[in-house]
Amino acid sequence: AERIPLDTFRGVTFVGGFSYADVLDSAKGWAGVIRLNKKLNEQFDNFYKRPDSFSLGVCNGCQLMALLGWVPWRGISDGIQPRFIQNKSGRFESRFSVVHIKPSPSIMLKGMDGSTLGVWVAHGEGRMYFPDKGMMQEVIRKNLAPIGFVDDKGENTETYPFNPNGSPSGIAALCSPDGRHLAMMPHPERVFLKWQWAFM
Repeated sequence: AERIPLDTFRGVTFVGGFSYADVLDSAKGWAGVIRLNKKLNEQFDNFYKRPDSFSLGVCNGCQLMALLGWVPWRGISDGIQPRFIQNKSGRFESRFSVVHIKPSPSIMLKGMDGSTLGVWVAHGEGRMYFPDKGMMQEVIRKNLAPIGFVDDKGENTETYPFNPNGSPSGIAALCSPDGRHLAMMPHPERVFLKWQWAFM
């Protein structure tokens, strides 16, 4: 409706929980609405490029940021753009998981690297997919995969159920090279009180 322009904001959060619709692949429709609307797409592009802006995407919002090309970096063609696809288990996974925070440029994770934390997951399409395997290695080399699912030894894992979706190297998040944009599959907003920390 063009009532509130995005340029009046410094930060934006793309939320999860079937935020666009209670359907599979809901983030595709969400991304389509933005990408296929010239004025809206321009606003989002300008917001991303501003040096004072930042964003966080959780679950469906994480999928959206990948489909918009906000993570891991701009300019990747649609054919090889990393994205999130159906869990290897083929089902919706909703439970407590454990992640490890790695060194990265992410401004939202500053000072947290080395932490191993409990977090809730609730997704059916959270598996990180790299059409170009070389890009995955580049993402890891550049420290743009700042959060990883870990096993009981605190090591990155692809083993189920420690890794709920089968993401390679346990990747649970991507961030931009400048650290201002972070997309994560787990739901940190569901574990901000001590009693929400299950067995921790």
